This record gives sequence, C-alpha cells and structure tokens, in this order.
Amino acid sequence: MSAADIELVDLHKHYRKGRIDIPALDGLSLTIDAGSFVAIMGPSGSGKSTLLHLIGGLDSADSGIIRVGEYRLDRMSERQLTAWRSRHVGFIFQMYHLVPVLTAAQNVELPLLLFRMPARERRKRVATALEVVGLADRMDHRPNQLSGGQEQRVAIARAIVTDPDVILADEPTGDLDARTSQEILQLLSLLNAEFGKTIVMVTHDPRAAAFGQRILHLDKGVLDRDERNPARPAAAAHAH
Repeated sequence: MSAADIELVDLHKHYRKGRIDIPALDGLSLTIDAGSFVAIMGPSGSGKSTLLHLIGGLDSADSGIIRVGEYRLDRMSERQLTAWRSRHVGFIFQMYHLVPVLTAAQNVELPLLLFRMPARERRKRVATALEVVGLADRMDHRPNQLSGGQEQRVAIARAIVTDPDVILADEPTGDLDARTSQEILQLLSLLNAEFGKTIVMVTHDPRAAAFGQRILHLDKGVLDRDERNPARPAAAAHAH
C-alpha cells in the first residue's frame, strides 16, 4: 500500500450553536508529507479535532480541498468516504472504544469484518497486530482484564490491523499516566519509523508533541506556528 501525502487547501468549517456561528477552521492550508509524524497542538476550541476529523473523512468541510494521496475527500460521497476510511485510515482516540464483551483479539478483528477475507487471514493479521503492540500473550483477555495502557495498545492494534496509510490519534495518551504515555508514544514512533505510517496526532501535552518530527500550533482555526523538531529528524524517529 502506498504512503499518502496529505494536502489541505483553504479549509473553512463552521458549526452552529443555536443562532451563534462558531468558526472551527478559518482558511487553513497545510501539507503533510507521507511517512511523517506530525503533532498538532493548540488551546481548546482551536480546531485541532475538527482538522483530524476532516483528514479522516469523519466530517466534511464547508469549503476547501482535502486530498489524501490520490483521493479528493471533498468530492466523495458519505458512502465513498466510509469505504475509503476502512482501507486507508486507522483511528486512535483518548477513550479506547473497546467492546467490553469481546476479547482483545475479537476487538482487533472488528475492522477486518468489513472485508471479504478468509477467517484464517483475519486471525493471522490480528495476531501480527497484537504482536506489534506487545500484547500477543493477552489476545484472549477482555478489556476489564487489561490495564488502561494495555487497552490503548489493543486500540492501536485495531487501528493498524487493516494496514492503513495514515494513523490519526486524538489525545491518545490523555487518559494514561506518564510512564504508560511514554510507552504508547514510543509505539507510535515505532509504527512511523519501522512501518512508514503517516501519523497525525492531536495533543495538549508538550511531552507528547515532542515525539513529532513537526509540531503544528493551531489558534482560532488558523495555523499559528509550524515548527520542525530538530530532536526527531524524519529518518531517525525510531523508538528505543
């Protein structure tokens, strides 16, 4: 699967609350290179999550161009977006969204059920994804038998099981203690460095943002600052 550059041109997005018009993104333009790890920071209400949802096809802009690889998301129907998302994007959220009655392996397998794929191939992919996140020995455990960090690892395994080009992470360490956060961020770095995944991560935590090769600061729906991280050059973002 080929990696995908992300190109956003003059994006506008407004929400209505009663009679009030709230601008979430105000003419934002941005290019993210395929295979890079980008952190997005900014105060609450700056448009961070909106931007992530637009890149992932979970929401549509009022106007502007959204291109991920060869796909123009702004021209796609809801049905086309759903099909595109299932193949090309993995989502990781602050809340793990695991199904409590399913085992780790069954939770990871869920995205694969959308495809026509033999059960044997599904099991193989699930085992590989759980191995990548270090939970091969927990595949039969249910969420209530796992720690918060392990639950987030299961969520990451679920995000990568379809071998997506892009991983979108919205506050992936927001619910975790410092040590576990560090482990999850090192895992994301590994997915970026070893597997070439493009990672776009929203965070309010500067320590988390420091894992990005590039740190974007949003404010009131516009790009306020765009910093390269000299501590994490693109080719050397390996986790230790």
